[in-house]
Amino acid sequence: MLTRRQKHILLKFFSMFSVVRGYNVLIVVIAQYLTAVYILAYDKPLKAVVFDLNLLMLVLASSVTIAGGYIINSFYDSEKDLINRPIKSRLDRLVSQNTKLSFYFVLNFIAVIMASYVSFKAVLFFSIYIFAIWFYSHKLKRLPFIGNLTSAILTITPFFAIFMYYKNFETVIFVHAIFLFLIIAMRELTKDLENIKGDIAQNYVTIPVAFGEKTSKIMLTILAALTLVPTYLLLYRFEVGNMYIFFYLSFLLLLVFLFMLWRSKTKTQYLILHNILKFIILAGVFSILLIDVSVILNRI
Repeated sequence: MLTRRQKHILLKFFSMFSVVRGYNVLIVVIAQYLTAVYILAYDKPLKAVVFDLNLLMLVLASSVTIAGGYIINSFYDSEKDLINRPIKSRLDRLVSQNTKLSFYFVLNFIAVIMASYVSFKAVLFFSIYIFAIWFYSHKLKRLPFIGNLTSAILTITPFFAIFMYYKNFETVIFVHAIFLFLIIAMRELTKDLENIKGDIAQNYVTIPVAFGEKTSKIMLTILAALTLVPTYLLLYRFEVGNMYIFFYLSFLLLLVFLFMLWRSKTKTQYLILHNILKFIILAGVFSILLIDVSVILNRI
C-alpha cells in the first residue's frame, strides 16, 4: 500500500506529465527518429543514425523545449482551460503555477545545454524556438490567422532541427512537410471551433470568434482540398513504398471529416473531428515504417 505522501507525489507526477503532454513528446521523439532513419538519412547505416550522439542531443533538446512550451502554454491558458477542459485542468492544478514556471526555466536551460553539445548554430536555433513558443503563448495565440499559422509552424519546427543537421534538401521532404503542415493547420482551426466558448470568455480573438463557425468550416474545407496536392505528388511523382496505404486512408478520413464537419455544432462533435485529425497525424508517424519495411534488415 502506498502511503499518503507517496500518493501525493504520484498525483503530482501525473499532474506534471499531463501539463507537459508527455505522450505527445514521446510521439515527437519517435517521429524524429523515424524521419531521420527513413527519410533524411536513408543512405546512412542504421547504427550510424540511431547511435549518433548529435542526433540524440537534438531530439532531446526538441523534447524538453516542447515540454517547456506546453508548460508556458498551460500557464497562460489556465483560466480558459477551466471552461474548455475542466477535468484536465483540475489535474493540472495539482502542481502550483510557481512550480510549473520553475520547471519551465529548467527545461529551457537543459535544452540549450544539450544543443551546445552539437553546435553554436543549434544553440541559436533552440534559443529562437524557445522565444517563439513563449511569444506565441503570450501574444500571438490570441490573434486570428497569425496564431493558427504560428502554431502550425512551431509544431513542425523540431523536424527542421534534424533536417538542417543532415542537410538533405530533396523535394520529397518538402512535399511531406507541406502535407503535415496542412493537417496540423486543420487541427488548430478545429481546436478553435472546439474551444470557442472558453475563447470568447477569455477574449481570445480566434478565427471562429472573429468570423464565425461557417467561415471556419469553409476554411477547413479549403485546407482539406489543398492536401490533395501533396497527396497526389507523393503517390504519383515520388517513391513512398507502401506508405501509399496511409495517403489513401488519409483521403478517406478527410472525406469523413468534411461530411461530419458541416453537420457539427457541439463541442463533442468538434472533439471527434479533432481526434480524426490527430489520428491522421499519429498514423502518419508510424506509417513512415511502410516506406521500406526491409530497411532495418538491409542497413544493419
